[in-house]
Amino acid sequence: MPSSGESAAAGSAKSSGFVAEFKDAVTLRALGLVLGGLLVQLAFVVSYVGAFHSPTPHRIPVAVVAPQQASAKIVAQLNALDGDPVKATAVASAAAARQSVLSRETDAAFLFDATGAKDTLLVASAGGPSVSQTATQIAQKIEAAEKRQVTVTDIRPPNAGDGRGMTSFYLVLGWVIGGYLTATIMGMAAGSRPANPHRTLVRLAVLVPYAIVSGIAGAVIVGPVFDALGGHFWALSGIGTLVVLAAATTALALQTLLGLLGTGVVILLFVVLGNPSSGGVYPAPLLPPFWSAIGQALPPGAGTTVVRNTVYFSGHATASAFWVLGAYAVGGAVLAWAASRRHARLRAAAAGTEPEPAPEPTPVS
Repeated sequence: MPSSGESAAAGSAKSSGFVAEFKDAVTLRALGLVLGGLLVQLAFVVSYVGAFHSPTPHRIPVAVVAPQQASAKIVAQLNALDGDPVKATAVASAAAARQSVLSRETDAAFLFDATGAKDTLLVASAGGPSVSQTATQIAQKIEAAEKRQVTVTDIRPPNAGDGRGMTSFYLVLGWVIGGYLTATIMGMAAGSRPANPHRTLVRLAVLVPYAIVSGIAGAVIVGPVFDALGGHFWALSGIGTLVVLAAATTALALQTLLGLLGTGVVILLFVVLGNPSSGGVYPAPLLPPFWSAIGQALPPGAGTTVVRNTVYFSGHATASAFWVLGAYAVGGAVLAWAASRRHARLRAAAAGTEPEPAPEPTPVS
């Protein structure tokens, strides 16, 4: 049997082993990472709740068709509503109003019945059911006050397999997540920063075929598999390729430039800020000013707009969104390569300033 002294020594060894392990595990760096995770978590909650907790219409674009003598009055009344829920503009005819909705210049069109009391509201719920419903509610309140009747006509509803028109958002969400996760995994495979510019070029080269496969796979899922966004297979494949490249090269650039912190910045941009502001759940006119302002400047929002408008609105109002995606894809690639060159120069300079080891003494015979 071990003596009391031996037991005490064993207990002391276990205690000191635990203390050493604790000190090794709980470092300032570890605490910083835990704190960073907490901050990202809280930012996620604040961003999503802040964007979605109270959707309020703000300057929803509406075209107004009415006789010349009544048009200015109706437009003025709509623009004078409390809280600026709509931004009304007079157009010449019902055909022009309809085209303004289908070309995404407006979200709705109000057709005033000059010969009776039955007006028409044109909406396109494929562009966002929430904003169409809000425009309908506003029109109904106005008509109730004026003792008129409004008929709502949905001139571009979502496809039968698209439910509430959310497929575009979820498709782009999958592409964005896949892009930045793949870039992150590639970085983790050999350290968070590329060893040299050649490694960065290799990673960028790998991301291109990955993005192409991702784009095609996404188009297959929403097209032939679920028939949610059918009839635009190759267009969606190309869009998906661009979206994945935008997310992946940007993630690679930030991780190359900032190391582990870059991964947190990617999550902040694409998930915490990008998803709630994208217009997938609530379009921009229903979001608070901050989220409404940033949505189309980030890949989730730009990608959702391109997919939705390509499938439902013949590609109208997609030019700026394409420019945003292209800027992220190209800018991310250039920044990743430039950052890797900078790190390589810094490492070379550091190696050049290190003192050479002293020569070993010559043994005396």
